[in-house]
Parts: sequence; structure tokens; C-alpha cells
Amino acid sequence: MATLLVLCRFLHFIVVLLMFGAWGLRPWLLGADVQPTLDRQLLRITRGLAGLGLVTGVAWLLLITASMAGSWDAALQPATLQLVLGKTFFGQVWAWHLLLNLLLVIVLIKPWPALRLPLLALLLATLAPVGHGAMLDGLSGQLLILNQVVHLLCVGAWLGGLLVLVLILQQAQGQRLEPILRRFSGVGYGLVGGLLVTGLINVRVLTGQLWPTPLFQGFALILLIKVGLVLGMLGLALLNRLRIERCEQRLGSLKASVMMEWLLGLAAVAAVSLLGTLPPMVMAD
Repeated sequence: MATLLVLCRFLHFIVVLLMFGAWGLRPWLLGADVQPTLDRQLLRITRGLAGLGLVTGVAWLLLITASMAGSWDAALQPATLQLVLGKTFFGQVWAWHLLLNLLLVIVLIKPWPALRLPLLALLLATLAPVGHGAMLDGLSGQLLILNQVVHLLCVGAWLGGLLVLVLILQQAQGQRLEPILRRFSGVGYGLVGGLLVTGLINVRVLTGQLWPTPLFQGFALILLIKVGLVLGMLGLALLNRLRIERCEQRLGSLKASVMMEWLLGLAAVAAVSLLGTLPPMVMAD
């Protein structure tokens, strides 16, 4: 069950992060002008992701219910589901989350473009209280959730922006790429800064230390792997930034670099999905 929960968390997180980031960064990278081919492709991808998000969201609820009740049979009983949704903090947050996901699916089918990004932002924000974000009570807990919201927004913008870049590079013939890459690089500095600050705050609050120990076990080890993957993304981003001039002449290597950066980001989210199921090593008073 634990393995299924990690897989479900990963799929759901990556779906929501990519959808928010793609639609949030698309106007910044390409402006308000309609890009018929790319926009149709992005909408088609988003519809598929929203459907997958709804399925994995329901699966996540069933897995948590089965874990709380101690059996799969209980997870499928309406009375047990109603108890989890109405009487637990996770269930109350998740009821709103699933409702937002369902509304998003409807909005993407209609479509009502003005509602996409607000719904996606709310959908992403309701992931913040899930997991370690709900460990603290009162004002401290609210501030930790707010910090987690900012962290998720930065992650989503980075990964979703990379998805848009991948789509742009697939149809880049005759298109000037340098201005697009400069805009992405410019916003990337802010995203990386936000990730670093909010990530360090999360670690300090959850573990009581600047870095959890022992270093190569459990929570600390997975966190170390996540940081290594993010550093790999940063290295590729800096390399692309240094070689940004006349980038159209090396389209093949640019595609490979952006794709690798994106895949490292997906792997980092997989590490986060595992982290969310592990207890942080909080220091005793």
C-alpha cells in the first residue's frame, strides 16, 4: 500500500504542477498572441492531465482511507469515506481539491479559458496542507502551509515552463528562440530563489535543524537526492544560459538539454512524493 501511495502522490503532484506551470508561463514566454498549433497541443495535453489528476486524486483518497481503516473493503464503503472526508483534516481539504479538479475538467471541455489559471492555482494551493504541511497547529501551521504554497508555485512554474519550452522546440523551425529563452531564464532566477528560501524554511521547521541527520538515512537521504537532482537542473539551466546566443544553430543539443532538465525535475518530484510519506526527524526539545 505504501508503494501505491508514493506512486499515486507522484502522478498527482506532477499532473497539477505541470498544468499550473504550463498555463502560468505560456503568456510570459509567448505573449498574448494566439499560437494555434501549440495552444491546441497544450490544451489537449492539459485535458489528459486533468483527467489523470481526477483519477489519481480519487485513488489517493481511497488509499488514505484504506490505510486509516486498515482494509481495502472499508475504503470502498460510503460510510467510511464520508467519515474520512468529513472528520479528518486531510479529508476536508481533499473534498475541496477533488471538487476543484472536477470543475477544471469541465472548464477544459467547454472551454472557458479565463477560468483555467485561477482553478489551477487553487488546485495547486490545496496540495500544500497535504503531508508535512499539516504537522503544526495554529499560526505556525498556517505559515508553514503558506510557505509550502509558495514552494509549490515555484516548482510548478519551473516544470510547467519547461514543458512549454519542450513544445516550442518541437516546432521551432523559423522561430526566434533566443528571446523566449531569455524570458524563461529571467523568471527562472526568481523561481530558483523562491525554491531555495522556502525549501530551507521547510527543512528548518520540520526537522528543527538546518539539515536533518543522519545524512544518509531515511528522510535526510531522500532530501539529499532531491537536492542533487535540483542542482543538476540548475547546472543545465546555467549551461543553456551561457550558450544562449545563436541557439537556433544548435537546436538538437538545446532540445536534449531542455528535455534532460525537465526529466530531472520529474525525478525530483518523485523524491518529494516519497518524502511526504516519511517522518521528518524532528529534534526533541
